[in-house]
Amino acid sequence: MEMKIIVIGLGSMGKRRIRLLSENKDIQLFGIDSQESRCAEVKEKFGLKCYPSISEAVAAEKPDAAVISTSPLSHAAIIKECLQNNLHVFTEINLVDTDYEENMALAKAKGKVLFLSSTPLYRKEIRKIIERVKDTKCPLNYIYHKGQYLPDWHPWESYNNYFIGNPKTNGCREIFAIELPWMVTAFGPIKKIFAVKSKNTSLNITYNDNYLVTIEHETGKKGVFAVDVVARKPYRHLDVYGEDFQIAWNGTPDSLVEYDVLTKENKTYEFEDASEHAAGYASFITENQYRDELKAYLAQIQDPSNKPAWSFEKDLEVLKIIDQIEA
Repeated sequence: MEMKIIVIGLGSMGKRRIRLLSENKDIQLFGIDSQESRCAEVKEKFGLKCYPSISEAVAAEKPDAAVISTSPLSHAAIIKECLQNNLHVFTEINLVDTDYEENMALAKAKGKVLFLSSTPLYRKEIRKIIERVKDTKCPLNYIYHKGQYLPDWHPWESYNNYFIGNPKTNGCREIFAIELPWMVTAFGPIKKIFAVKSKNTSLNITYNDNYLVTIEHETGKKGVFAVDVVARKPYRHLDVYGEDFQIAWNGTPDSLVEYDVLTKENKTYEFEDASEHAAGYASFITENQYRDELKAYLAQIQDPSNKPAWSFEKDLEVLKIIDQIEA
């Protein structure tokens, strides 16, 4: 199916989306960014025609769909403009719920796909964790730690120069927004939360940089979720355990290990094509999940009965939880 797609926002994530989408020879891509330097870089690196605005790209190219990779606080207005121009929309995580209801209603009225990124739900190891947790009947606890020192997120730029430096879209809030969707998918909707937080670093930020959150799910499962932008070594570690079940993961494709309680032996899960890695990112950030997520977006455009792993409706509930954690 031939399709024209505009990629809005040509920063690091926008370039990642372009690189992955360009693997599909039936897709014609165009870039959009108000920064001339970014447009010049994308023209040179990918050979794409770029425009300074959505309106100019729509008038010139008549695209079918959009991928929004700008900073989160800009998403709501861009989503609305894309839908008003009859484009299907893929958007990176929003971190705030601005105009959620309005844009959902507009997408429905226009008959367009409104696809919300939730990349970990397309990761093979996490899919296996969700599958095994749901297959297990005994009560379960978990301990999960996700952290990385804020200046190391994008070593090529200052953390104060993009959205993670903003208290409204801060680094810890982004981690919560990335991780909680797969956690509620695996363990169930959240019933109760209790958070202890503080600022432990000398970083030039005005928000808490670490959280210890106790979570009770409606399913009876419960856990401790540690989130921070303090850990000098990038850290992602999960333990899930119960009387008849135990599984651990260190965030990499080769580190998902389930302990067989009968044989007393460890089983390491192996995943083909799960370890592609982009230079400059932590080792636990793999590329395949981003590719599979975009494939799901294209599949839904072709057949609306293909339901995505995440949605704006579900995200509204998670953003409310994050607000409670930060309050």
